[in-house]
Amino acid sequence: MSEKELAEILKYSSPKTLYIITWNNLLKQLFCPFEVVVKHQIGDLHRGQKVWVEGVKVTVKLITVFIVKGRAYYYYHFEILDPN
Repeated sequence: MSEKELAEILKYSSPKTLYIITWNNLLKQLFCPFEVVVKHQIGDLHRGQKVWVEGVKVTVKLITVFIVKGRAYYYYHFEILDPN
């Protein structure tokens, strides 16, 4: 994917919003900050720790990244808590 194509896709996204599909197939929009649980130790974060996602970014390969405590982590290191 070229930088131009990536820029075109990203102009419709927001670093403060994430769309998720719930367990019962509902589309929900989460606004930062939202709470997540760390699945396993990574960096300064410990398994089971609850942390707040301050922002949402995307890599060049379109992998979602969460900004937690000012640092970037791939989304798959976390479980999103029920937003209700």
